[in-house]
Amino acid sequence: MTERSVYDSYHEMFRTDVRKFLETEAEPHREAWEAQGHVDRSVWQKAGELGFLCPTMPEAYGGVDGDFRFNSIVDEEVYRAGLTGLGFGLHSDIVAPYILHYGSDDLKQRYLPAMARGEKIAAIAMTEPGTGSDLQGIKTNAVLRDGQWVLNGSKTFITNGYMADVAIVVAKTDPDAGSKAFSLFLVDAGTPGFEKGQPLKKVGMKAQDTAELFFNDCRLDAGQLLGERGMGLMYLMKELPQERLSVAVGAVAHAQSLLSQTLAYVKERNAFGKAIASFQNTQFKLAEMDSELTVMQVFVDQCLAWHIDGKLDAVMAAKAKYLASDLQCKVADECVQLHGGYGYMWEYPVARGWVDSRVQRIYAGTNEIMKLIISRSLLDRQ
Repeated sequence: MTERSVYDSYHEMFRTDVRKFLETEAEPHREAWEAQGHVDRSVWQKAGELGFLCPTMPEAYGGVDGDFRFNSIVDEEVYRAGLTGLGFGLHSDIVAPYILHYGSDDLKQRYLPAMARGEKIAAIAMTEPGTGSDLQGIKTNAVLRDGQWVLNGSKTFITNGYMADVAIVVAKTDPDAGSKAFSLFLVDAGTPGFEKGQPLKKVGMKAQDTAELFFNDCRLDAGQLLGERGMGLMYLMKELPQERLSVAVGAVAHAQSLLSQTLAYVKERNAFGKAIASFQNTQFKLAEMDSELTVMQVFVDQCLAWHIDGKLDAVMAAKAKYLASDLQCKVADECVQLHGGYGYMWEYPVARGWVDSRVQRIYAGTNEIMKLIISRSLLDRQ
């Protein structure tokens, strides 16, 4: 890839620091983290000390008041290194903005500085066992009683759920209010009635703690309501484009890393007396992947530039998420094929990359949902 105009020299200096941090503080622990099903809390604190968490937050809340390019650099470097166990992206790109945009001054001061320091790990709890992408089908509910909210229900597949010190929980507060039936709440770990399940055993992203969360008459002070009552669905729709952009950013970086590993492998590996790289089929596959990734990188960088300017809409974000994650999975599969039997061995990063890629087409809204968003925009045109 040639130099990317979306980043300037200051951003690239930040990238160098992030890459060094991951090489020294994360990569040596990958296997241990995969075995235990979550990363160590110390890596969060070290990342916070160096300013790698919540960089877009204002200085008053512990950030450096940077633009989203700093977040995207962290996302790219985490995926480039295949360190999918680190839930920094969800913490910084998704949860922190909800609190900044909709939280009271008290909530901002209580959570954001601690999140920027890595002292509080954050999660967002939307998905339920029977809902998936159907947010309208959420059954978790909150009822106001004697000045407190009483929360009941359960969530599943929650990233950072096991380690979370605080979770944004989507709950139904007004069942008959249509689009205004849902509200968001900040729930602290240790709150009576709030329990976490053990990390779920997944096909991939084995070091990423993903858990079920349970709420049984969990009582919350009125101030734990995030934003206004009944505005939860609107808040989710407003913040989802950034989440989907984050997925696209990571997808392209990950696919490019897998291609680089594969390029090195086919140059070294011999078959039938010559390097695999000398076969025309190998050359064609490499050319196809590199060309498609070049185009995709340009598009995702343009989406990032639009986002910085406040111009990234839901449709374009859906296109980026759908196209980038589909290509990520395609590249991962082709790279495994070019590795032959070794591509199916867990010791090879390409095998881990292959299984880690698959979920990208599911979370942040399935790619089928992305297609619905895109098609509806086409049908609504005059």
